Amino acid sequence: MALYLIGLGLADEKDISVKGLEIVKSCDLIYLESYTSLLQRSKECLEQFYGKKVFLAAREFTEQKTKKIINEAKTKTVAFLIVGDPFSATTHIELFRQAKENNVEVKIINNASILTAVGITGLQLYKFGKITSIPFDNPNLETPYLVLKENLSLGLHTLFLLDLKPEENRFMAANEAIKILENIELKKKEKIITDDTLVVGCARLGSDDYLIKAGRLSEIKQQDFGKAPHCLIIPGKLHFMEEELLDLYK
Repeated sequence: MALYLIGLGLADEKDISVKGLEIVKSCDLIYLESYTSLLQRSKECLEQFYGKKVFLAAREFTEQKTKKIINEAKTKTVAFLIVGDPFSATTHIELFRQAKENNVEVKIINNASILTAVGITGLQLYKFGKITSIPFDNPNLETPYLVLKENLSLGLHTLFLLDLKPEENRFMAANEAIKILENIELKKKEKIITDDTLVVGCARLGSDDYLIKAGRLSEIKQQDFGKAPHCLIIPGKLHFMEEELLDLYK
């Protein structure tokens, strides 16, 4: 009996690893988290591919029913499926911790994550600074601005993960995130970005129809990136090879 935290990758039902698929097919219960990112396939597609019933686990369910999941794993084999990699979101670290504290065997099956997929932009991964998120509906928001300011002072790239609320069918777009950053800046009365700031907008990384656009902030703000999920990058100091690769997306 055990709890498996299984990364699904970023695109569709076939991104799961062979090891992960074998485990899913052998599990008694399968949960699919539906709040940290967005898979490009429905729960029904996963069920058809796995040949198993899959139960959606919204944020409230996972946070409030963690004990239920852990107790089930004491007598059954339980899979908790996570878009991307299991440890890209802190929510799942808490599930891992509580399972360990309750002496439940917990195993991790890693997979691709947005944290590595952004490498396709040509920006070097080891030059990214602190990652931050931009949430919906927070009039007092300032953390993304402060993180960006610190990263830029060190010459580092900043990755912004954008909010999503699947239950409300709300998914933050890259240009919406830019406007939020500009609004924060207005309140702080200290400019760190301008219309000429280099910005990289990304959509559906890991999928066949991914989209990357690099350019001046004023240009990217006008772009339609299509379906979610999106993310936003503001580069720091660029190596000439990074500049050459970003030119491919202009």
